[in-house]
Amino acid sequence: MSLNEIDVTGYLSLTELTEHSGIPVETVISMVQYTIIQPKGHSPETWEFSFKALSRIQKALRLQHDLELSLSDVAMTLDLVEEVDRLKAEIARLEHFVKLHETAN
Repeated sequence: MSLNEIDVTGYLSLTELTEHSGIPVETVISMVQYTIIQPKGHSPETWEFSFKALSRIQKALRLQHDLELSLSDVAMTLDLVEEVDRLKAEIARLEHFVKLHETAN
């Protein structure tokens, strides 16, 4: 199955995730332990990963390689980057609201 054949609204098994990400099962398990990625399911045999997990794995691997970060540091960095992105989106939403309110008055 190629990346083009993946249903981005569906889920990937652990095997599919390792095939598409190119990382070993042990690395995926470590990333789950550090909450870098979060599967549905209670054990590796039943885990299902959203398509977004592939993107998060790629970001994690880049951070780990480029900045020589540990997985715990990668997890914290990814969380902070996502929070900054969320806050930027909220600021943009509020700025849009203010502009609409100003033009209405």
